[in-house]
Amino acid sequence: MRFHSRLLRALLLSALTWATVTASHAQSGEGPLRIVVGFPAGGSADTIARLLADKLRLDFQRPVLVDNRPGAGGRIAAMALKGLPRDGSVVMLAPDALVTTNPLVFRKPGYEVADLVPISLVAEFAFAFATGAETGAKSFPEYVAWARANRPRADFGSPAPGSPLHFIGLMVGKDIGVDLVHVPFQGGPPLLTAMIGGHVSAGINTLTDMLEMHRNGRVRILAVPGSTRDPRIPDVPTFSELGFKQVVARGFFGLYAPAGTSAASVERWNAAMRRVLVLPEVRQRLGELAFDPKPSSPEELAKKAKDETAIWAPVIKASGFSMD
Repeated sequence: MRFHSRLLRALLLSALTWATVTASHAQSGEGPLRIVVGFPAGGSADTIARLLADKLRLDFQRPVLVDNRPGAGGRIAAMALKGLPRDGSVVMLAPDALVTTNPLVFRKPGYEVADLVPISLVAEFAFAFATGAETGAKSFPEYVAWARANRPRADFGSPAPGSPLHFIGLMVGKDIGVDLVHVPFQGGPPLLTAMIGGHVSAGINTLTDMLEMHRNGRVRILAVPGSTRDPRIPDVPTFSELGFKQVVARGFFGLYAPAGTSAASVERWNAAMRRVLVLPEVRQRLGELAFDPKPSSPEELAKKAKDETAIWAPVIKASGFSMD
């Protein structure tokens, strides 16, 4: 009986100690951190988030988890972020569209740009215009000739309606004098499948998603809308070189916290990102994925979003496009 009493006291003491330690960890902020991603596992955004999580874990000396909340081009994650803790334990990796074109094409996107507190620019990336099996074009002038001769079949796909990629296609169509019909897809993989199968004559996507298929000959990248040629495909011209000076665009990923997160927490994340994004192994891996790491201050990220919005606003207004 005395043994059972001692055992009971030991168990109670152990439980009390565990509870005290757990409460202490919670109060001192030693639990896991989270990076919310609005896209499925395996995609480019998820790949970047997991690369960052692996390095930030060492920097913060805390677990860093990737929380995938896919859907609606990242809007579901942005809407979810509003209800998540504001104690510095949660951030979101988001593409440019969430803070540039989405607020211009959705009257009710489900969130406000003000709901997303800028932390740091993460990476910039190139876009690419490519064709698949249908046209047989090996250069952009050849594609233009095909499109002008086959206007009813001249269309283009993008991974999401209302994205910068969508509006790049409209700009290209306007400049070549062909009313290219937009065909929206739910992500890059279905678009590539349609291009390879000849179900859509052209596609505009991130260079990241197009690069491998271009290298193995399944699709052919004809032009990039960057200000300079991309070093990963140096033989592919820019639209500016081809005479289309207005078709210039690049995308970016940024890191954001929920509104209400303290300035100290934002600064802690920003400092960690500045350290992680200059690591040689991180820069190498991002480069292999066709991303260019670009750490920044919160103010620089906010300004970039504002400047990009100003660029896209007249393009979107002229198109008359709206999602609701």
